[in-house]
Amino acid sequence: MTIDPNAATQSFPGPDPGHRRPHPARYLVPALVAAAVAVALGAYGKVHDPAGTAFNLAGFSSTSAVKSWLATVAFAFALVQVVSAFMVYGKLSGPAWAPALHRWSGRIAFLVAVPVAVHCLYALGYQTYSSRVLWHSFLGCFFFGAFSAKMLLLRAERLPGWLLPVVGGLAFAVLTLLWLTSALWFFRTVGVTT
Repeated sequence: MTIDPNAATQSFPGPDPGHRRPHPARYLVPALVAAAVAVALGAYGKVHDPAGTAFNLAGFSSTSAVKSWLATVAFAFALVQVVSAFMVYGKLSGPAWAPALHRWSGRIAFLVAVPVAVHCLYALGYQTYSSRVLWHSFLGCFFFGAFSAKMLLLRAERLPGWLLPVVGGLAFAVLTLLWLTSALWFFRTVGVTT
């Protein structure tokens, strides 16, 4: 079959104007905000003189125990987030209320993680005296940057279907590493105490 290069091509349908590619700013703005949040948290943690303590709750033996248990609760709700995300995206069968479970488990995980971050930044700062602490400090700043990007992408339109799960998965992976370098380390070193 031969093709005439001079043939009219007007009969081919053009791209649908409603399905144009998103402007690169849709990706760039969340990425810049994520970077700004991570750098701002790291800079504050580095220049701030650690206070040693930020809060304590009655019934806990130390602020580290409070932080470890709150981090564990946040991690548990993040696990619910992952399972409910698989339900929302149809990878697992789930109840009709899976989207509500996903939203509320995320909200609760974030609300529980904020006091942990405040304690880390205010009481301890951005520390680098050991590789575990250095990674924990870096990942803590990175997590809140990735979380900020995810929240901005939630309301964006015409994004590729893979983008939000990738950013959410990245946030979960970083939160897992944070939990491993803090709460699990505390429970293994000090013991499972309250």
